[in-house]
Amino acid sequence: MPHIELETGAPGIRGLFQYRPETGKHLQGLVEVLLRGPSTLSRGERELIAAYVSTLNDCRFCASSHSAFAAAQLPEGMPLVDQVHDDAERAPISSKLKALLRIAAAVRRGGTEVTGEHVAAARAEGATDVEIHDTVLIAAAFCMFNRYVDGLATVAPDDPAAYTQMAKVIVEQGYVR
Repeated sequence: MPHIELETGAPGIRGLFQYRPETGKHLQGLVEVLLRGPSTLSRGERELIAAYVSTLNDCRFCASSHSAFAAAQLPEGMPLVDQVHDDAERAPISSKLKALLRIAAAVRRGGTEVTGEHVAAARAEGATDVEIHDTVLIAAAFCMFNRYVDGLATVAPDDPAAYTQMAKVIVEQGYVR
Protein backbone atom coordinates (compact mmCIF):
# COMPACT_ATOMS: atom_id res chain seq x y z
CA MET A 1 0.00 0.00 0.00
CA PRO A 2 1.45 3.39 -0.97
CA HIS A 3 2.67 5.66 1.81
CA ILE A 4 0.62 8.54 0.40
CA GLU A 5 -2.83 8.56 -1.15
CA LEU A 6 -2.49 8.25 -4.92
CA GLU A 7 -5.95 8.97 -6.27
CA THR A 8 -5.72 7.25 -9.66
CA GLY A 9 -4.42 3.88 -8.46
CA ALA A 10 -2.02 3.80 -11.42
CA PRO A 11 0.93 1.52 -10.66
CA GLY A 12 4.50 2.58 -9.97
CA ILE A 13 5.82 5.84 -11.24
CA ARG A 14 2.71 6.44 -13.37
CA GLY A 15 0.72 7.07 -10.20
CA LEU A 16 3.40 9.45 -8.92
CA PHE A 17 3.48 11.36 -12.22
CA GLN A 18 -0.28 11.79 -11.98
CA TYR A 19 -0.08 12.81 -8.32
CA ARG A 20 2.33 15.66 -9.10
CA PRO A 21 1.96 16.44 -12.82
CA GLU A 22 4.03 19.61 -12.45
CA THR A 23 7.09 17.45 -11.66
CA GLY A 24 5.94 14.38 -13.54
CA LYS A 25 5.96 16.13 -16.91
CA HIS A 26 9.65 16.99 -16.54
CA LEU A 27 10.61 13.51 -15.40
CA GLN A 28 8.63 11.99 -18.29
CA GLY A 29 10.41 14.35 -20.68
CA LEU A 30 13.78 13.22 -19.37
CA VAL A 31 12.89 9.56 -19.80
CA GLU A 32 11.56 10.22 -23.30
CA VAL A 33 14.84 11.82 -24.37
CA LEU A 34 17.05 9.24 -22.69
CA LEU A 35 15.22 6.09 -23.76
CA ARG A 36 13.51 7.08 -27.00
CA GLY A 37 15.30 10.14 -28.38
CA PRO A 38 17.92 10.07 -31.13
CA SER A 39 20.86 7.85 -30.20
CA THR A 40 23.35 5.41 -31.64
CA LEU A 41 22.16 2.97 -28.97
CA SER A 42 18.89 1.30 -29.86
CA ARG A 43 15.79 1.94 -27.79
CA GLY A 44 15.95 -1.68 -26.65
CA GLU A 45 19.56 -1.29 -25.49
CA ARG A 46 18.74 1.86 -23.53
CA GLU A 47 15.71 0.19 -21.94
CA LEU A 48 17.99 -2.73 -21.07
CA ILE A 49 20.35 -0.37 -19.23
CA ALA A 50 17.38 1.05 -17.29
CA ALA A 51 16.09 -2.45 -16.51
CA TYR A 52 19.54 -3.64 -15.45
CA VAL A 53 20.03 -0.78 -12.99
CA SER A 54 16.49 -1.21 -11.65
CA THR A 55 17.13 -4.92 -11.13
CA LEU A 56 20.37 -4.18 -9.27
CA ASN A 57 18.38 -1.73 -7.11
CA ASP A 58 15.69 -4.35 -6.40
CA CYS A 59 12.95 -2.03 -7.66
CA ARG A 60 10.31 -4.53 -8.71
CA PHE A 61 8.07 -2.12 -10.62
CA CYS A 62 10.87 -0.45 -12.61
CA ALA A 63 12.76 -3.70 -13.21
CA SER A 64 9.62 -5.47 -14.41
CA SER A 65 8.35 -2.62 -16.56
CA HIS A 66 11.64 -1.71 -18.23
CA SER A 67 12.50 -5.37 -18.74
CA ALA A 68 9.22 -5.71 -20.63
CA PHE A 69 9.92 -2.49 -22.54
CA ALA A 70 13.41 -3.74 -23.50
CA ALA A 71 12.09 -7.17 -24.49
CA ALA A 72 9.47 -5.57 -26.74
CA GLN A 73 12.20 -3.67 -28.59
CA LEU A 74 14.97 -6.27 -28.80
CA PRO A 75 14.77 -9.01 -31.46
CA GLU A 76 15.79 -11.63 -28.86
CA GLY A 77 13.01 -10.53 -26.49
CA MET A 78 12.68 -11.52 -22.85
CA PRO A 79 15.09 -14.47 -23.02
CA LEU A 80 17.94 -12.01 -23.67
CA VAL A 81 16.75 -9.62 -20.97
CA ASP A 82 16.68 -12.51 -18.47
CA GLN A 83 20.19 -13.58 -19.51
CA VAL A 84 21.50 -10.06 -18.93
CA HIS A 85 19.88 -9.93 -15.49
CA ASP A 86 21.29 -13.36 -14.60
CA ASP A 87 24.85 -12.68 -15.82
CA ALA A 88 25.54 -9.67 -18.01
CA GLU A 89 29.13 -10.75 -18.64
CA ARG A 90 28.02 -14.05 -20.19
CA ALA A 91 24.91 -12.76 -21.95
CA PRO A 92 25.01 -12.77 -25.76
CA ILE A 93 25.28 -9.00 -26.13
CA SER A 94 27.98 -6.86 -27.71
CA SER A 95 31.21 -6.17 -25.87
CA LYS A 96 30.32 -2.48 -26.06
CA LEU A 97 27.00 -3.02 -24.30
CA LYS A 98 28.72 -5.14 -21.65
CA ALA A 99 31.17 -2.30 -21.02
CA LEU A 100 28.30 0.20 -20.79
CA LEU A 101 26.46 -2.06 -18.33
CA ARG A 102 29.62 -2.16 -16.20
CA ILE A 103 29.53 1.64 -16.15
CA ALA A 104 25.83 1.60 -15.26
CA ALA A 105 26.50 -0.84 -12.40
CA ALA A 106 29.28 1.42 -11.12
CA VAL A 107 26.96 4.46 -11.20
CA ARG A 108 24.42 2.43 -9.24
CA ARG A 109 27.03 1.91 -6.50
CA GLY A 110 27.94 5.61 -6.56
CA GLY A 111 29.05 8.23 -9.05
CA THR A 112 32.68 8.11 -8.00
CA GLU A 113 32.69 4.35 -8.62
CA VAL A 114 32.94 5.07 -12.36
CA THR A 115 36.65 5.00 -13.12
CA GLY A 116 38.83 6.00 -16.00
CA GLU A 117 39.30 2.30 -16.61
CA HIS A 118 35.56 1.82 -17.06
CA VAL A 119 35.45 4.64 -19.60
CA ALA A 120 38.59 3.47 -21.40
CA ALA A 121 37.19 -0.06 -21.65
CA ALA A 122 33.93 1.24 -23.11
CA ARG A 123 35.80 3.39 -25.62
CA ALA A 124 37.99 0.41 -26.56
CA GLU A 125 34.78 -1.47 -27.43
CA GLY A 126 33.59 1.38 -29.63
CA ALA A 127 31.43 3.41 -27.23
CA THR A 128 31.21 7.10 -28.05
CA ASP A 129 31.36 9.88 -25.50
CA VAL A 130 27.63 10.48 -26.01
CA GLU A 131 26.88 6.78 -25.35
CA ILE A 132 29.01 6.89 -22.19
CA HIS A 133 27.31 10.13 -21.10
CA ASP A 134 23.84 8.75 -21.73
CA THR A 135 24.62 5.48 -19.94
CA VAL A 136 25.72 7.40 -16.84
CA LEU A 137 22.64 9.60 -17.00
CA ILE A 138 20.26 6.67 -17.57
CA ALA A 139 21.80 4.84 -14.60
CA ALA A 140 21.72 7.91 -12.36
CA ALA A 141 18.16 8.78 -13.35
CA PHE A 142 16.97 5.24 -12.72
CA CYS A 143 18.58 5.19 -9.30
CA MET A 144 16.46 8.25 -8.54
CA PHE A 145 13.33 6.78 -10.15
CA ASN A 146 13.79 3.50 -8.27
CA ARG A 147 14.07 5.31 -4.96
CA TYR A 148 11.09 7.52 -5.83
CA VAL A 149 8.89 4.51 -6.65
CA ASP A 150 10.00 2.38 -3.69
CA GLY A 151 10.34 5.28 -1.25
CA LEU A 152 6.61 5.92 -1.58
CA ALA A 153 5.73 2.20 -1.71
CA THR A 154 3.85 2.44 -4.99
CA VAL A 155 1.83 -0.47 -6.33
CA ALA A 156 3.62 -2.99 -8.54
CA PRO A 157 1.43 -5.47 -10.42
CA ASP A 158 2.18 -9.16 -9.83
CA ASP A 159 0.97 -10.26 -13.26
CA PRO A 160 3.69 -10.13 -15.95
CA ALA A 161 0.95 -9.52 -18.52
CA ALA A 162 0.40 -6.06 -17.00
CA TYR A 163 3.98 -5.10 -17.89
CA THR A 164 3.61 -6.57 -21.39
CA GLN A 165 0.55 -4.37 -21.90
CA MET A 166 2.43 -1.31 -20.60
CA ALA A 167 5.24 -2.13 -23.05
CA LYS A 168 2.83 -1.97 -26.00
CA VAL A 169 1.77 1.53 -24.99
CA ILE A 170 5.35 2.75 -24.42
CA VAL A 171 6.61 1.32 -27.72
CA GLU A 172 3.72 2.85 -29.67
CA GLN A 173 3.21 6.15 -27.83
CA GLY A 174 6.32 6.85 -25.77
CA TYR A 175 6.58 8.26 -22.28
CA VAL A 176 5.06 11.67 -22.97
CA ARG A 177 1.43 11.43 -23.97
